Amino acid sequence: MGAASSIVSNCRPGWRGRAALAATCVLGGTVGLVGPASAVEQSSQRVPTIVALGDSFSAGVGTRSYYGDSGSCQRSPYAYPVIDAGRVGASLSFRACSGATTTSVLNTQLDTLTPRTTYVTITVGGNDAGFSRVITECAQPWWAADCHGAIDDSRAYISETLPSRLDAVYRAIESRAPDATVVVVGYPRIFMGEDCNAGTWFSPSEQTRLNSTADLLDTTTAGRASAYGFEFADPRATFTGHAVCDELEWVNGLSDPVSESYHPNRKGQTGYANLVDDYLT
Repeated sequence: MGAASSIVSNCRPGWRGRAALAATCVLGGTVGLVGPASAVEQSSQRVPTIVALGDSFSAGVGTRSYYGDSGSCQRSPYAYPVIDAGRVGASLSFRACSGATTTSVLNTQLDTLTPRTTYVTITVGGNDAGFSRVITECAQPWWAADCHGAIDDSRAYISETLPSRLDAVYRAIESRAPDATVVVVGYPRIFMGEDCNAGTWFSPSEQTRLNSTADLLDTTTAGRASAYGFEFADPRATFTGHAVCDELEWVNGLSDPVSESYHPNRKGQTGYANLVDDYLT
């Protein structure tokens, strides 16, 4: 049936996190006790399917717990696609991978999309726009790096190049899963204006520009999603009050290992799941 991190099948509502690794939850397993169902009944009992695509925000990096067979993709049992699949009783094809770009989604993640796919979730674009480099530059002292130059480069890419890259991904999804509800999930604002982490030097003005760049990324992504009739789940309001250094953080600050930094933690992934829930009917 495939690796546990990639295919999580037939899960009942209420299932959460690590329990999935121990549970076998096949819907309709007792049909044989009452005789064969009609074609209409079988159709109505069909288990919905979710194909989860995208980058580290979809995979669940930042939650500090990952499926052992997911390797460098770092797919987490606490990621929002896993939570939502459990809530709606869906079969999950978990293809999201840390570090993914629009190109790698096209080349490596679309193989389980079919005309029978019920839902597709995807968060992608941040790596294309060089957000990792931007964060690395801006975390350093002003005299040792070029934060504003990195932000300028990222904003130019988002405005000039990213729309066509997103179009290529969205066209491919539409072609492979024409009847699916596609939920494009955006990125939160990471900062709240203060830097409480020893070892980083984010100034208030840098944080303002970083949040503004997240806004530009979300606005651009939402526009391209709308052009294909896809839903856009905007996390910015949901994450307000839960940025790095807020009293209740949903996003990690500088962390050990560093790969956990500036990604949603378990609370953040649950916040994402609650947001995406609204589009899974």
